[in-house]
Amino acid sequence: QVQLVESGGGLVETGGSLRLACTPTSSLFNVYNKAWYRQTPGNQARELVASIRSDGSTDYADSAKGRFTISRESAKDVAVLYLQMHNLKPEDTGNYFCNAVDPPFTSWGRGTEVTVSS
Repeated sequence: QVQLVESGGGLVETGGSLRLACTPTSSLFNVYNKAWYRQTPGNQARELVASIRSDGSTDYADSAKGRFTISRESAKDVAVLYLQMHNLKPEDTGNYFCNAVDPPFTSWGRGTEVTVSS
């Protein structure tokens, strides 16, 4: 079973930047279309923020377009998934998770917390 470990979150001011990383424990994750999801405070649902397919094509939520970039590093057996975030806003605050898409794995990582202060 693939486990996903998110990292890179933190506290930043409005307008700041962060780069999140997702390191899977198995190269099996390499073959999946992948995405970053966000769970905002008070909400149980996770919204899809950005996704990347095996062919490298990407999609973004409207709120992320122009500010976030999803990418993957395939230099090693295990591909690390990244989310570069610029011009962060308070509404970007939340716990960020990586997972497969359509459908995501039933098991989720712990996520990485992003807090954007106003």
